[in-house]
Amino acid sequence: MDSQVLVALGLSLVGGLSTSIGALFVILNPTPNLKMLGLLQGFAAGLMLSISFLDLAHNAINSIGFLKGNLWFFAGVIFFAVVASFIPEPTLAPVADKKDKKNKGDEGGKDIMKKHRRQVLFSGIVTAIGISLHNFPEGMAVFLGSIKGLRVGLNLALAIALHNIPEGVAVALPVYFATQSKWQAFKLATLSGLAEPLGVIIVAYLFPSSLSPEILEGLLGSVGGVMAFLTLHEMLPLAFDYAGQKQAIKAVFLGMAFMSASLYFLEISLPEDMSL
Repeated sequence: MDSQVLVALGLSLVGGLSTSIGALFVILNPTPNLKMLGLLQGFAAGLMLSISFLDLAHNAINSIGFLKGNLWFFAGVIFFAVVASFIPEPTLAPVADKKDKKNKGDEGGKDIMKKHRRQVLFSGIVTAIGISLHNFPEGMAVFLGSIKGLRVGLNLALAIALHNIPEGVAVALPVYFATQSKWQAFKLATLSGLAEPLGVIIVAYLFPSSLSPEILEGLLGSVGGVMAFLTLHEMLPLAFDYAGQKQAIKAVFLGMAFMSASLYFLEISLPEDMSL
């Protein structure tokens, strides 16, 4: 059993640390402009919505029924809505008159940029949280796949790595824009991927057989609710502001299509009696 855990940990690190590759794409390029940030926020929102509705919530409803699946899903929505209500929205002090605007034009520009940076940083943090929550059950799946056989576990880890790269971009880009720190962007993207081996450790040692499948599916449904709320509440408004509604919507559907294709390859990599 110990050797299986070590193999699963190694495979989950391959998938989890691919978020670092996405972060490298961000920090090795020049600082992106606001429009590019908005487009990539829209793309990331598409990834998150696809994971939430087409993967986590869908599997919960199929496994534990329509009513229970929806109850768990909206419990996640309510939970994160309560959490978000305690986080203050960034505000911008109003400018008194036109004369002040002329005299303090530079200060106003700096204030606006500070507001943008705080909004974008918050978006990057909640994206990292959402992706970590999604990567956690992926680690569980890698562990179960590696028990079935090394080839199954390896195929699954590589498929997960494929769709973790844009997730790393989704985390690193807003953090880099807000902090101008390559290290902070790389670190947060990497940490969001490390939730995957954490999932291996927990399923292997804390819940080897005692965790009810119904409870597990319900919890994953709640994760879907959390991700749906943070996407619609935080990511889409930023994408609309920076890229425009029409361009942002196109990016959203592109992200959904990419993640749907990625989930398909994950599904065909799994044995018939397993699912993410």
